[in-house]
Amino acid sequence: MAVSPLVVHPTDALQNPLQNARSVSSPLKNASSAQASSNGTPLPTQVAPNAAAAIQTASLDLAEQLNEEEKRKYVKGKKLGEGTYANVYLGFLRGDSSQLVAIKKIKIQKEYTEGMAPDAVREIKHLQELSHPNIITLHSVFSSKDQNLNLVLEYLPLGDLEMLIRDTDRVKYGAADIKAWMGMLTRAVWFCHENFVLHRDIKPNNLLIAADGEVKLADFGLARSFSDPYKPMTANVITRWYRPPELLFGAKHYSGVVDVWSVGLVFAELVIRTPYIAGDSEMHQINLICQAIGTPTEENWPGVTKLPDYTVEKEVVPLRGRDHYMAMFGTVGYEGVDLLMKTLTLDPKKRITALEMLKHGWWHKDPKPTRNRDLPRKSGGQSQEKLGADLKRRPGVVDEDRGSKVSRKLDFGAAQ
Repeated sequence: MAVSPLVVHPTDALQNPLQNARSVSSPLKNASSAQASSNGTPLPTQVAPNAAAAIQTASLDLAEQLNEEEKRKYVKGKKLGEGTYANVYLGFLRGDSSQLVAIKKIKIQKEYTEGMAPDAVREIKHLQELSHPNIITLHSVFSSKDQNLNLVLEYLPLGDLEMLIRDTDRVKYGAADIKAWMGMLTRAVWFCHENFVLHRDIKPNNLLIAADGEVKLADFGLARSFSDPYKPMTANVITRWYRPPELLFGAKHYSGVVDVWSVGLVFAELVIRTPYIAGDSEMHQINLICQAIGTPTEENWPGVTKLPDYTVEKEVVPLRGRDHYMAMFGTVGYEGVDLLMKTLTLDPKKRITALEMLKHGWWHKDPKPTRNRDLPRKSGGQSQEKLGADLKRRPGVVDEDRGSKVSRKLDFGAAQ
């Protein structure tokens, strides 16, 4: 796997005993395989029925044994959160109680009688594939006696980025802090795309914070591989406030820049400390994009009118100029505003990629990013409760009803 050009992996991560648990791909995987001929064709089984039953029983016993061994590695502690989809517990490594973990117990979903919910499958699949300092770590998976699935996740005790953004009274931060958080998010998204994975639900409350201040991208319930550019994809992904215009217009073929649009809106939200484009419906979201960015037309986005759900108001709003963005987001400087504008480009073909973001000049301008240990943070029970609330949510469920959390509505015409 590729490694971000701007990431230095800590050497002590190699000594973490929890990493050893990741070598178990699945405790429920069948450990036996059929005998094959020299050309790979399975040979017919030459065993008596009672012998075949014994082999199957032994195989099941081995799977159960592996599952039990994995389960015994961890001890469940207090409950951090409870929801209809999952319960979240604080846990620790049985051999070292100082090694804390979050254990997410996914409840049996009645509507899926023949297996796990697809969002849980996606989350497990992609977290097993992606290992990066800015992506939440899945240490292990095991089942319990009631057949519920347990995900052993990295313990991230400082809540999420949303709680820092919202707490304007007690949490103060500046351009250097924003640059540090944005660097971590951009590296995580770059790594996903480098490994052909679209996250498709980037937002502040999916950005959890570790004890050392590192931001970790979580919730891969809507993630999918995009190695086949010709395979159609659903447009009904990404929480509405962070959804790019191509998805609002019903595009079936898209790339990693859908995530980049979401990253840009997280960037904007960090600066103004309220969601930048917060629509009450899809049509309202499109109208707000037109006001904030400009109306998508054939002139600024060739082919946009051919998208299946293209609908805009008759009154065309010209593309907003740099002065408009400087008036609202100028605290991150000229280069920061330039980067923001490139993430919020209407035409996805002209929008900056995650790799191009990492190469942007803003990272090398003053102020330098704040060191992790000096970043603003919240601690204590409130952060643990937020972790529990974030992890108990069903992965991939977009949170559309958040209007009450918005501190103010923006007037996009105020800054010209």
